[in-house]
Amino acid sequence: MIIEKPIDLELTQLSGQTSQPPWCEAEGTFSNVVDIDGKPVIFNVKQSGEFLDFDYSGDISDRQAVDKLNYIFDLGFDLDKFYKYLDNHAELEEMSKFCNGLRLFLAPDPFECVISSICSANNSIKRWTKSISHMKQNWGNQYGNYYAFPKSSDLVNVYLDEEDELDLSNIQDISMCTNNLKSCGVGYRAPYMRKASELFTDEMNLQEIFKMSYDEAFETILKVPGVGPKVADCILLYGFNFREAFPSDVWIKRIVSHLYFDGKDISVAKVREFGMEEFGENAGYVQLYMFHYARKSGLMSKLK
Repeated sequence: MIIEKPIDLELTQLSGQTSQPPWCEAEGTFSNVVDIDGKPVIFNVKQSGEFLDFDYSGDISDRQAVDKLNYIFDLGFDLDKFYKYLDNHAELEEMSKFCNGLRLFLAPDPFECVISSICSANNSIKRWTKSISHMKQNWGNQYGNYYAFPKSSDLVNVYLDEEDELDLSNIQDISMCTNNLKSCGVGYRAPYMRKASELFTDEMNLQEIFKMSYDEAFETILKVPGVGPKVADCILLYGFNFREAFPSDVWIKRIVSHLYFDGKDISVAKVREFGMEEFGENAGYVQLYMFHYARKSGLMSKLK
C-alpha cells in the first residue's frame, strides 16, 4: 500500500533522531516490529517515488496500519507549507534543498525514546544506536527477526554491570558476565537507565505526558535521572511530538550563532530560548533541518 505523502524514507530513518535506532534495512526496505494496542505488527516500508510504500503482518486493520505509520513518520505534517516558511526566512531558505523529504521519526514506544535519548548524550549516533539495538536483542520480546524494546518493568531487573551480575547470579567468572547494561556499551549512563526504569515502573506514567502542556512535560521529564534540558527536549520532540521543543547542544549553538548572531559566543540556554521564541510551532522541525543542513552543506566543518 502507498501513502501519498512526500517523504525521503532513508534520510528520515538515518537522521539520528533519538526516538529509536533505524529499522532493519535490506535492499531499500526498512522493517521492524511495532506494538499496536498490545498486538505485535511487523512493518516493511520502502520508498516509492516520493511516497512511502508498505506492507505489514499482524492482527490489525489496514486503517490501523496506515494511522500508525502516519504517526511514526509524521506524514500528516505539511512539508510544502513548512518549506514556504523556510523560504520566507533568509537564514533558513536553503535548508529544504539539502533536506528535502526529511520528517520527524517519532517513537512508537516513548520509553524506548527516553532510554535512547539518555544513551545519546555525549555519544555518537553510531554508538548509541548500536547500544539500543543490543538492549532490544538481549531483553526485548522477539517477533520473527525483530525485537521490541524491553518494558521499564523488565529493564529494571537487568544487571547494572559485571560486578552486579557476578554478585547476584550463579556465574563464578566475571569475564563471563555479559548480560548487563554496561555490556551494551552504555558506560556511565547505565545507572541513569536503571533509575529511569524504576521511575516509569513505580511512579510515573509515560502516557500522561501526552496530555500535558509543553512546560509541564518539560519539568516532568527533567526529574528523570541523567536528563538535562537538551535530552529532555529530544524526548519531548521525538517521543511525544512536542514540536515547540528546540533541542540545543554545542553544535546547534554554533549553527544558530553563525546564522543569527554573527558568530558571537552565546550560551546553549540562550540558543534554546531563542529557537523556541523565533520558530514557535516549527521549532522542532527547524532544529532537525538546521542540523542536517549544516552537515550536508559543509557549514558544520567550517564551524569546528
